[in-house]
Amino acid sequence: MKPWVCLLSLLCAGGWAEAASTTTWEMNNYRDFIRGRFTGVSLSREGRLALAPKLETVLDSDQPVVWSIVEAPGGTLFAATGHRGRVYRIGKDGAASVYWTADEPEVFALAVSPSGVLYAATSPNGKIYRLEGGKAAEFFSPRVTYIWSLAFAKDGTLFAGTGDRGQVFRIDPAGKGEVYYETGQAHVTSLALDAQGRLLAGTEPNGILYRIEAKNKAFVLYDANLPEIRSIVSGPGGVIYAAAQGGAGLRRAVAGVTTPASAAGTAQVTAPTPTVTVTEEDMQGGIELNPPAEQAKPAAGGTQVSAQFTPVSEFPGVEKSALYKILPDNTVETIWSSKDENVYDLALAGGQVHFSTDARGRIYRLTADGKVTLLAQTNEGEATRLLLTAAGLVAATGGGGKVYRLAEGLSATGVYESPVHDAGAVARWGRLSWLAEQSRNARLAFWVRTGNSMRPDATWSEWTGPLTDPNGSEVRAPNARYVQWKAEFSGEGGSTPVLDSVTLAYLPQNTPPAVRNITVTNLTSAAPASSKPPSTQAVTSSYTVTVTDTGEAAPPTSAGTPTQTLARSALRQLQITWQADDPDNDRLEYALEFRGEGEREWKLIKDRLRENTYLIDADVLADGRYLFRVKASDAPDNAPGAAKEADLVSAPVLLDNTPPAVIAGAPKKDGRRVVIEFEASDAASSIRRAEYSLNAGHWAPAEAVDGILDSPRERLRVTLEDLPPGEHLVTIRAYDAAGNAGLAKVILR
Repeated sequence: MKPWVCLLSLLCAGGWAEAASTTTWEMNNYRDFIRGRFTGVSLSREGRLALAPKLETVLDSDQPVVWSIVEAPGGTLFAATGHRGRVYRIGKDGAASVYWTADEPEVFALAVSPSGVLYAATSPNGKIYRLEGGKAAEFFSPRVTYIWSLAFAKDGTLFAGTGDRGQVFRIDPAGKGEVYYETGQAHVTSLALDAQGRLLAGTEPNGILYRIEAKNKAFVLYDANLPEIRSIVSGPGGVIYAAAQGGAGLRRAVAGVTTPASAAGTAQVTAPTPTVTVTEEDMQGGIELNPPAEQAKPAAGGTQVSAQFTPVSEFPGVEKSALYKILPDNTVETIWSSKDENVYDLALAGGQVHFSTDARGRIYRLTADGKVTLLAQTNEGEATRLLLTAAGLVAATGGGGKVYRLAEGLSATGVYESPVHDAGAVARWGRLSWLAEQSRNARLAFWVRTGNSMRPDATWSEWTGPLTDPNGSEVRAPNARYVQWKAEFSGEGGSTPVLDSVTLAYLPQNTPPAVRNITVTNLTSAAPASSKPPSTQAVTSSYTVTVTDTGEAAPPTSAGTPTQTLARSALRQLQITWQADDPDNDRLEYALEFRGEGEREWKLIKDRLRENTYLIDADVLADGRYLFRVKASDAPDNAPGAAKEADLVSAPVLLDNTPPAVIAGAPKKDGRRVVIEFEASDAASSIRRAEYSLNAGHWAPAEAVDGILDSPRERLRVTLEDLPPGEHLVTIRAYDAAGNAGLAKVILR
């Protein structure tokens, strides 16, 4: 092999402007690659892609599904199919033919007796047949709806697992049978014999694995947290392996089962239609882990066949299937589990566990240390059964009704399709690079296609390539949001390239930011004691009128003592706050502007702001209505020509820093009753509240002369009843809409 090659530079294609938002999509581990589509390519536990073992097609049944497969003495294979109830014979020379056709639509189970005779179980309301020379003889009728599984003991006793009453039958070589054990479950979905000849039975819907030691005597080996024990294998040293799943296998089988139209007095068996939820993650993969329903072909002989083969969708994020290892001391280890795939069958080969799933008919190998290798992918709906034969590992599938054999040696060619990658926006593509081990006899070539729909369809571009430079090949696919690559593997003389990682550089189209809202808040803060009060006071402006009983003005105030001037108690500020975001997560900078009512042009307050809040002194703006505008730009993370900006204008903001002017009129006396009228006016906003205080007492409302306070200029009236003799101070206070208070006082003598 040549030395390792890898891409050290992620520069964009020639002519691109290199921007901070250039990003890369990299796939470099098992979790990344497993979501792709494999054809003649395997994936090691270390996350390395290579050519897979040869996958030879030994049977194409033209049936929807192969339910069971067995090997007879001499190496002949038999495969049972649905939904036409056919059993196929596959000779050692590879020749395949229909061996027998049942009256019932499904042949769920096959078994070969110790003497080499083939037995087949049919459903629904079926029987167990003895098949010799292509002819069938009824062997036993359990009078149940389904017969799911068969297993022979060494002495020739046949066990049958049935549904929908969850019974296990024992049938002697003469065909005489009895109920061996009532599980209390609905279905007995799998059977096997352990090293000591004891019967093992897996059930549904509670996922219980039984060890049946005698008639009506059993021990629960394990109660799984999944509904169905799908497969059981007895290993060396008394170890037992079991596969459990969410019930997809059973429901798939039941969905295709109907009663033959010729069967008198029997009702059609109808299964509930499973519901499949396809997530966005499923739709972006190179494969669909929950494939759509297959369409079955019409059955011959008037049999009605349902086309509902959709696997059950378990709860997202919850385990869909698991493999258990049960040790001789009855302790249980979970050696594999998946939230994405349903396991269908198990087989032991070379001291390692092999298992099959419904993710496009995948076949995995599990080593003793718990590491998983994807050996092959049949690209069928599911790999329903595995069988270790003298000629190698054999897999039966659903969705296409085929039987494959993993032969010795590697495939000469293979293709891996990556999952679809979402760039988040229309993107420009840079260079594709990869890290691989290859030689003259082991080569890699890459192809890329793009589109703007989540799943590749006719609207996508053609594959562009080949790309052969591992240090960076320019991608010439059209700009689009979604991208996918595929790698073509080729090898001669048993050699294979080994792919470790792939990196694609791209520049998404820059998306403008968005300014969501602007909030303007009036704040007050304590002024320093030594600060000089601003020229515009936010509190009292006063007008004083002093009257006497005689109507003469009071004597002037003495000028001997200076008056103390109180400092302003608070400074006003405007806090302008906004919220903005960027779909590309680019950093943003802002410009803040204002415009007064009646003005034409925006005036800049501050630019290049990185924070989303700004304070200004309220006194720098005269009274009036103002609009504030925030401009957001993603220039910090984009080249000048590619930067985008957005802006938002606030609702009108009323600034009113000047208190109302309050002018009191001459009081009118009528005995002990006094009426004082005064006028309050404000240049910027309406008068909203007026009140008075007598002799520094509590504040009481002052009434509007016209009955309502709703304009910038208001006449107000204060009526005082039963004033006692002496001098009195009446203080009048009026508030504008901004909360500024203007005051005046009247002294009554």
